[in-house]
Amino acid sequence: MVFFEVCGPSEVIVVSGCGGAKPRYITGGRAFVWPLVQQSDRISLTTMTLIIESRQVYTQLGVAINVTGIAQVKVHGQNKEMLEAACQQFLGKSDTEIESIAKETLEGHQRAIMGNMTVEEIYQDRTKFSQHVFEVASSDLINMGISVVSYTITDVSDDEGYLASLGRSRTSQVVRDARIGEAEATKDADIKKSLAEEVTMRSKYFNDIEIAKAAREFELKRAAYDIDINTAQARANLAYSLQEATTKQRIKEEQMQILVVERSQQIALQEQEIMRREKELEAQIRRPAEAEKYRLEKLAVANGIEAILRAEAIAESIKLKGDAEAFAIEAKAKAEAEQMAKKADAWKEYKEAAMVDMVLDVLPKVKLLDCSARRETRSLSVS
Repeated sequence: MVFFEVCGPSEVIVVSGCGGAKPRYITGGRAFVWPLVQQSDRISLTTMTLIIESRQVYTQLGVAINVTGIAQVKVHGQNKEMLEAACQQFLGKSDTEIESIAKETLEGHQRAIMGNMTVEEIYQDRTKFSQHVFEVASSDLINMGISVVSYTITDVSDDEGYLASLGRSRTSQVVRDARIGEAEATKDADIKKSLAEEVTMRSKYFNDIEIAKAAREFELKRAAYDIDINTAQARANLAYSLQEATTKQRIKEEQMQILVVERSQQIALQEQEIMRREKELEAQIRRPAEAEKYRLEKLAVANGIEAILRAEAIAESIKLKGDAEAFAIEAKAKAEAEQMAKKADAWKEYKEAAMVDMVLDVLPKVKLLDCSARRETRSLSVS
């Protein structure tokens, strides 16, 4: 008949027997067990809490003290070798018996370590003492398949008042150290305050210097910018003045050119007027003279004095012709001379141009008067 054995996750079923086969370890599961052929046993994997008390243990300097510690231990079920060792050591034993064995082992190691340390070391550095107990006890309990989960000291005492005296001495030392520390802290605070004030003043002076430097650089740059701006403004004003003067000069030149053109046109008109006057003189003087000559010649022939009248007529004709040609040449030369002079004077100041303008306005009137006077003179001579 086959039996099923079932166990929870905190225990192990050990099945052994059946022809010398190795035991089987089932953690948190089930196993087949053949009656009369195989045997099943159980071992707990729960954590066991042990209170380790060591009373009146003499330390390294011969002072007896009491130490109480708490340890958490358990059968190690994750490592097969440790589980086999635990089964070999504790299979068939109760939890109380396993706890007793682990407790005695831990207490022995705790007492041994207490004998190798002073009271001050145990009292002042409990972590170091706990670490030593944990390491030494773990090495022995691992061989039994038990692992030490944790170990801490809960109490250190003595029956002679040694720790109380040590505490009072330590208290006095702490008070003294506190007073010294307070004084040193006050001194350090004053020193640091002075240093901080010095640093503050240095920072202030440094900032003032930097501000002054920045202000000086700003003023220098602003002065340089003002110089550049004023220079550019002066150049712009000068360029404007030059451009204005150039423009005025061009306007004045154009005005003078216009004046020259006007004077040229006036001279051309005067030349045309002179030509008209010459033609008028020719029509009024030369032709009438020739006609008069012809009349006189006819009259001389008629009167028998043809030779005398012809000579006089020829002489008078030559004279009139010479006078007309001389007058025309003189008028033309004067017109050309006046044209050249006016062209030269047109480039002078406006005052001179105005005077030339006045002369040009009067000259034609003078010429007309001169021509009229000559015409009247010739008319009187011919008559």
